[in-house]
Amino acid sequence: MENQISLDTNLSTDNTNSEKTVLKGLTLDELKAYFSKSGEPRFRGEQVFNWMYNHLVTDFFEMANLPKVLRTKLKDNCEIMTLEHVESEISSINGTKKYIFETKAKNKIESVIIPEEDRTTLCLSTQVGCPLDCKFCATGLMGYKINLTAGEIYDQYVLAAKDHGKDNITNIVFMGMGEPLLNYNATVNALEIFAQELTTGISKKKITVSTAGIAPKIKELADRNLNVKLALSLHSCFDDIRSKIMPINDKYPLKQNIDAVKYYARKTRTRITFEYIMLNDINDRDEDIEALWKLCKEFPCKINVIPFNSLKHMNPSGLSAELTPTPPERINEFVQQLRDRNITVMIRNTQGEDIAAACGQLAIKYNN
Repeated sequence: MENQISLDTNLSTDNTNSEKTVLKGLTLDELKAYFSKSGEPRFRGEQVFNWMYNHLVTDFFEMANLPKVLRTKLKDNCEIMTLEHVESEISSINGTKKYIFETKAKNKIESVIIPEEDRTTLCLSTQVGCPLDCKFCATGLMGYKINLTAGEIYDQYVLAAKDHGKDNITNIVFMGMGEPLLNYNATVNALEIFAQELTTGISKKKITVSTAGIAPKIKELADRNLNVKLALSLHSCFDDIRSKIMPINDKYPLKQNIDAVKYYARKTRTRITFEYIMLNDINDRDEDIEALWKLCKEFPCKINVIPFNSLKHMNPSGLSAELTPTPPERINEFVQQLRDRNITVMIRNTQGEDIAAACGQLAIKYNN
């Protein structure tokens, strides 16, 4: 496990086409530098940025304000798209839609559109698989293969927006396959692209990065001043339980992560979200309520309570096979006791379980 969970942000990425330069994933400054180095005016970078990330153009010849000779040069030497839409499934219960995308190297990932009454959220992946082996998560069960590039992260949005409608996507969450902060550089580049005024129109206040707890990178993200929302996959206030269901806790214990999210909250002036999957007889006890109350009264935060979703589609073994959901009546009692103590708690209703698209269910069983 120690060899897999690395803070090396130069982990291999799925960029196998060495003949052409992939422009998708380059930030505004990087695009300006690229065109300047190519002997073109720097403002061409801003124009291409606008076409790729605002208008979601995937063909250089649609970039009408570029000279034809430059469009031809770009077509011959560069690429835009990094993913292909392979297939999708729609929940017959609530309209949740799961996309399967394929990279140039034939690795598959999943993204999800979650329609709700007052918002439509797109859930993005940052890795092919995940090295963290959280016992309640299907992505952890499939193991880790490779990091996604910033372009591959952003193209999930492009393809989903072309299918679902750009104006219909109101929120973005980095909560799909993988640990975003173990693919730090690509995640930050994607965030910087989303944050630019030239991009999508999605406010930074509507973007959330979820992490299992990579404390040094939480602080580093705070110092980037992107000020996106942060969600910590908490799931227990006790180190022994958290280590049992989340092995990363052995490397970055709870206190280290709590100190990091407090720093993030102070630096960015945002409220931290604690994600809390309810596991029967593991983290749904009275002492868990007490510990959550003591934690949440220390600084501005809220709790997202999440019912545990089945992992049967992954044929799990060990502890993952033994986990069962907390009964609904206990979830309601658990939440109400916290609310009675003036803690903000939301229950995240399960959506997409019938197509294995609910929280904790994303996984591709077989990658080439």
